[in-house]
Amino acid sequence: MPLSQNFSNHIRIPENNDWVIFILVGCIFLYILMMNVIEREASLRDFLIQKYYDSSNNLASWVITSCVVAITLSVLISQYIPVVPKYAADLQLFGLQINKFGYSLLIIILFYILKTALGFLFYQSIGDGKKWNIFYFTSTKFYFIFSILLIILCITHYYFPIDKSKAFLYYLYFLAFIFLFKVFFYLFHRNNILPQKWYYKFLYICTLQIAPLLMLWKLLFF
Repeated sequence: MPLSQNFSNHIRIPENNDWVIFILVGCIFLYILMMNVIEREASLRDFLIQKYYDSSNNLASWVITSCVVAITLSVLISQYIPVVPKYAADLQLFGLQINKFGYSLLIIILFYILKTALGFLFYQSIGDGKKWNIFYFTSTKFYFIFSILLIILCITHYYFPIDKSKAFLYYLYFLAFIFLFKVFFYLFHRNNILPQKWYYKFLYICTLQIAPLLMLWKLLFF
């Protein structure tokens, strides 16, 4: 009897991660649609190196890429959310309560919408509105590569035997590296997507890159 009790205490119910693969397949389908329809059957290489004046449907590609980034990032970090806040848990749609993935996705989408709106207003306010289109065209390429890396991380996280508690620290290192790389990518890109004057560049990085990120961290993990 004690042996059977000890054995039952060590039984682990395997996680059902079918929802993850469905979401990732949906994201890949969005990219296939984007490359074949919106980008007119462009190859991956042509998409990444195309110039602004040779491109078309930039807004649609930017929206799809942003959606994939938001979804895959939510899939990756949602399991580390300590708890869904009461104000979010009380929200119900068709009788369904929001879970950690839904909360993460909602917060990240609101984060990108707010950051995009503030970025647009920033460029307009400094009289550099024409550069905004080039900015989101260029950032699409960066976020496309970022989303591919996120898809790989999601597959590794949910379908390979890794220590998920230790992996969180490595995810933070990875995201911190991506953030720093993005700042330098924006600063030194040949399209000159940031404002010309140095103090506007400093203002953009502090107020529209660092500050929103700290707010996102607080909403998700505190």
